Amino acid sequence: MREGGSDLYDALIIGSGAGGGPLALKFSQAGLRVLVLERGPRHSPREYAHDATGLGPQDLIPRVEDDPHTVVTRKTSVPLRTALGWTASCVGGGTVHMGGYFYRFHPDDLRMRSRFGDYEELADWPYDYAALEPWYAVAEQEVGVSGLAGVNPFEGPRSTPFPLPPLDAHPLAAALEEACARRGLHAFPTPRSINSRPYQGRPACAYCLECSGLGCPVGARGSSQAALLPRAEATGHCEVRARCHVREVTVGPDGRATGCVYLDVEGQEHRVTARVVCVCCSSVESARLLLLSRSPRFPNGLANGSGRVGRHLQFHAVTMAQARLPRDRLPGALLENPHPFIGRSVMDHYFLPDGVSDLPKGGILRFGRGPPVPESRDGAKASDVLFCEVFHDFLPNAGTFVELDPEVKDRWGLPVARIHLDRPRHHVRAGQWLLARTFELFRDLGAEECVPLIVGGTSSYLVQGTCRAGDDPETSVLDGHCQTHEVDNLFVVDGSFMPTSGGAAPTLTILANSFRSADHIVRRFQAGDFA
Repeated sequence: MREGGSDLYDALIIGSGAGGGPLALKFSQAGLRVLVLERGPRHSPREYAHDATGLGPQDLIPRVEDDPHTVVTRKTSVPLRTALGWTASCVGGGTVHMGGYFYRFHPDDLRMRSRFGDYEELADWPYDYAALEPWYAVAEQEVGVSGLAGVNPFEGPRSTPFPLPPLDAHPLAAALEEACARRGLHAFPTPRSINSRPYQGRPACAYCLECSGLGCPVGARGSSQAALLPRAEATGHCEVRARCHVREVTVGPDGRATGCVYLDVEGQEHRVTARVVCVCCSSVESARLLLLSRSPRFPNGLANGSGRVGRHLQFHAVTMAQARLPRDRLPGALLENPHPFIGRSVMDHYFLPDGVSDLPKGGILRFGRGPPVPESRDGAKASDVLFCEVFHDFLPNAGTFVELDPEVKDRWGLPVARIHLDRPRHHVRAGQWLLARTFELFRDLGAEECVPLIVGGTSSYLVQGTCRAGDDPETSVLDGHCQTHEVDNLFVVDGSFMPTSGGAAPTLTILANSFRSADHIVRRFQAGDFA
């Protein structure tokens, strides 16, 4: 085994996405010596070209043949190999190909148990919205978020405006706003982590015809790769190593974390030592790494004395629909306008009326243009398809969790993550009601052909839970700053911490929480806690 260096790092960060990126930036700006280990490669912007040569979503995650997850559901008698739960495996993580829909959670998302009672495995967060709000503002400033404050009456309080104005929108946005207003709804510009004008040395959006699921070739998206890691490296205190597969977080005789063992692309083992270890691999892989890190002191996995590591896994419930707009009733110039973004959202249905489901919790309707018809850049100019997507709460439940697969191994011979997936009936009930509201708006715009695509389904790439944060070490893995209850210099800082999933895409919340945790850890370094 090779040593990773002759010096002790102040902070070792395993993973470089929405959890790891903020830590790397704030630690290095504070003068800490930081090492970031990323499992996947580091791609250049030119590899994200939106043509046949560019990387697609499946190019940014491991091959199922080599590094699968397995999944068990009520319908499967044996575990199936799957890509479910992989967000990405590359420098920047899932932020590289995210759509960048940066909604803040509603204050009630952080107090679900208090608001709705003992339903499934709901829990309150260990802090409230007021404690998180300043870090939402920091996250928006650090990555660059385009939006308009004060026009969504349902969002929580804001202390700052958006750092950038909204992105330009397709003319259909105005028609949608009018349709919403007639129904007493409040359409607002969708906040996005995409530059509407040059910001922090990165260019403005080029308004490509495709965005979600692909990397940004110009660097206008506020990914960890584009917006955070280069600034961390520029301090001279941060090193990012790609293609490093961490197989174990190591501990000393006193039970504190000492670093990790990782494998390079040749399978050679290396050992790294650090004063603080931060696991930021995304929910499924972070839980897997802790479960793999067994020792006499932690026989059931690192920081798993409660048996809760891997529990409370959540994805997002998702409902999608599309409609074809009538060419004989709308101006041809309107439908043939090549602008890619409609960029309007509706939050009026974040909470459901009584009687819809067991839980009165809905989500945000996000409207966009449909896929190109036919699938070509030129074809997109003539698209007459309107699309709506709703990410709503995936309820934590006893049947959805992660464990180590006792049979299937990855290409290095390590047990892969086995995902057990169950779906509470609320997901479909909420989805059916949200779909009906979507169809109403489609028809108000003149659409005659409305098609449901998914109703209360499961999103494979928005992942939360597995290392729940809470005040009670018996029922949670982490405290309110993402420190493990059992190891005071080990932190899990990604979507794993989230007790509940919220009714919106979680990436902004993961970033905000990471900046909050980074500030806490830096203060502890300054106090001498990790000397």
